[in-house]
Amino acid sequence: MTDGGATRLTRGREVLRRRLSLSGLQGRLTRLRARLPMILQAAIGAALAWLVATTLLNHPLPFFAPVTAMVCLGLTYDNRVRRVVELTVGVAIGVFIGDVFVHFFGSGVWQIAAVTVLAMSLAVLAGAGQLLMLQAGIQGVIVATLVAQDGASFGRWLDALAGGLVALAIAMLAPGRSTVKRPRERAFLVVSHLADILGNTAEALRQHDAERAAAAMQTARGLQPELDDLREAASEGLAVATLAPLRRRHRSGLLAIGAVIGPLDLAIRDARVLVYRAEVALSVGESVPEAYVDLVDELAMAAQHIGDELQAGRTAQEAREDLVVLARHSTWGTRGASLSAEVIRAQVRSTVVNLLVLTGMTREQARARVPHTRDDLDPGPQRAQDQGSEG
Repeated sequence: MTDGGATRLTRGREVLRRRLSLSGLQGRLTRLRARLPMILQAAIGAALAWLVATTLLNHPLPFFAPVTAMVCLGLTYDNRVRRVVELTVGVAIGVFIGDVFVHFFGSGVWQIAAVTVLAMSLAVLAGAGQLLMLQAGIQGVIVATLVAQDGASFGRWLDALAGGLVALAIAMLAPGRSTVKRPRERAFLVVSHLADILGNTAEALRQHDAERAAAAMQTARGLQPELDDLREAASEGLAVATLAPLRRRHRSGLLAIGAVIGPLDLAIRDARVLVYRAEVALSVGESVPEAYVDLVDELAMAAQHIGDELQAGRTAQEAREDLVVLARHSTWGTRGASLSAEVIRAQVRSTVVNLLVLTGMTREQARARVPHTRDDLDPGPQRAQDQGSEG
């Protein structure tokens, strides 16, 4: 045996030894425990789908019913309800097109190609994503090849539909806990990333670091996909909490998370403008007063406070006082401040309004807490106290 062959053999033995080691076995057992609920749901879904198709539809061999149920319930819990619907539609389209072609044109090479093109095209016209489109093509090919001659034309798509409906019912009635927990976790991440962006922008202004400001701008642009994920997670979580009896107690919390998405979206847009003007100021050498940099830093800390409250499962009302104090500080401009500096101050104030709305205020209430001038302080407790001391 050559030296290279001996080396490969030694490595193979080492890999096998690691795979058979106790730690490797424990890791596989841990993964099995984590996936066991999904495995059990797939098994129950397959059995129920077969039962529904044989008893209610009176189909003697409903192959596609348990297959569709297993495919749908084998999805991860993220966006599961939406994907179950998507897969069900895709499978049903593919099976129906396959049935039609086999019935009228038989099975063969050109029929397989035609079924694939037609099923995938119809799935796209139905608003399919890539997953639905591929499933439509795959199921059409299965009908046109493996089960083309069993004489059950036009019934198989009903089996697929029955399997998908069983899977949807199970996904709704026994969803994973992550479905209702994920929106709050995503909201915390988005707000925390917003706080990081603002904090990095303030530090870039202090250090006159244009590259750091540019990096913050790049990160700010990447917040939109995160916000889209949050919106999708909140929508699915609310659907599950509305329809699943075991998750209904989470409905009010999910409604609260859904309510923050709009003002959070606006706050992120404001922050992007703020970071952009900071990047411009550093690039062209415009001066930004230290007081304005402090405003950006305070805004970052207020945003992080909001994120911490969301992560703890509380409303963000605790962070209101931070924002109101910041609003008062932002009222005073600095004589001779550059255009970029004044835009930064304006965007701080606009972001404060949107974050106050995020804490549960109406937009009118939030605007009232952000004074327009030094002589127009917010109508909060501090002003009443000041007026009382003057009297």
